Amino acid sequence: MYGVFLILVLVITGGAIAFIGDRLGSKIGKKRLSLFGLRPRHTSIIITILTGICITTLTFGVMAAASENVRTALFGMEKLNQSMRDTQSKLTAASGELADAQAEQQRTQSDLKAAEQDLDALRSQQAALEERSRALLEGNRLLEQAKDELLLRNDALLADNSRLDQNNAELKTDNGRLFTDNRMLSERTEELRQGIQFMREGDITFRAGEVLASGVIPGSRDVKETQQAMEALMQAANRTVAQRLGNTVQDKEIWIYQPEYDEAAQFISRSPQDIVVRIVAAGNLVRGEAVRTTLQLYKNSTIYRNNELILARPFKLKGSADGEAERVVMSFLQDINAEAAAKGILPDPLRGSVGIIEGDQLYDMIRQLTPINGTALLSAYARGDTDALGPLRLYLKVETR
Repeated sequence: MYGVFLILVLVITGGAIAFIGDRLGSKIGKKRLSLFGLRPRHTSIIITILTGICITTLTFGVMAAASENVRTALFGMEKLNQSMRDTQSKLTAASGELADAQAEQQRTQSDLKAAEQDLDALRSQQAALEERSRALLEGNRLLEQAKDELLLRNDALLADNSRLDQNNAELKTDNGRLFTDNRMLSERTEELRQGIQFMREGDITFRAGEVLASGVIPGSRDVKETQQAMEALMQAANRTVAQRLGNTVQDKEIWIYQPEYDEAAQFISRSPQDIVVRIVAAGNLVRGEAVRTTLQLYKNSTIYRNNELILARPFKLKGSADGEAERVVMSFLQDINAEAAAKGILPDPLRGSVGIIEGDQLYDMIRQLTPINGTALLSAYARGDTDALGPLRLYLKVETR
């Protein structure tokens, strides 16, 4: 916009000056003025030339006043050229530097591409290493797990080894015990052989299963206390043997198989109930041979309370005096014996009886039954509390219908 304005000013100014010069030349020509002694025609030409000079000078003056670029073009062209030459030199240098920079950039890009390739390779190696590291960690975990399992198995093997050592020691102990038992069995075989000879030549002092001593030993006690109670029972059996064989054999002790004795002591000490213990003859014993016995164990409990009904049974009688009453009483007593044995009272191994009855009571019952001609109800009651060891003491009652 500024350039257009400047052109308009120059056009208007040049036109004005040309108009003024033309008018001035015309007037001078008309008046036939002369400058420097020249002819009017030449004076007009000079005026025209001077007008053109004024137009040019004024144009340059206005342009110089109005534009710094014009002033630079008119008065600073050399400086401008020098500046251009300097700029061109700098441009050339900059172009060289640019070329160097571009070459350096290309080298840098090549290095960058190579670095990126190396980086990709390193990333691939890193991924492979990470995969290998995970595999190694998994392998390490499996090894640790296998190590723990091996340690547990080793502990189990050590425990098994310890148990085997203990079992070996127990087996050695059992072996020694079996050796002792074997020796004792050999001795017993010899004794049996002698016993057979005694049976052929001598008399039998104890029959197989005959009770030598019996008693109740409390359960849930220490093994030592149980063994003391069993020792007392064995002393009672020894006294029975001494009484049967005579004073000359009071030092004769009964023989019980030691493992059987130990097992019985353990069973009684662990039992929550009291235990009935019987020491019975292991076989028919002949005078002079060892008294071999065995143990019989039964759980003890109260079978009948005092005055508790044991059995009631009706019998038909004819009132005869041919022993009918005795047969009825004996039959009733046998029924009582079977009932009490079934209820839990231990019978005598030889006789099979479980209780006792006083002779006066028996005879009185026979006497009451003898004159009865009809049905009589016989009832048996317990006289006192009776446990499994017995004996059962009876109270008999006769009722007629």
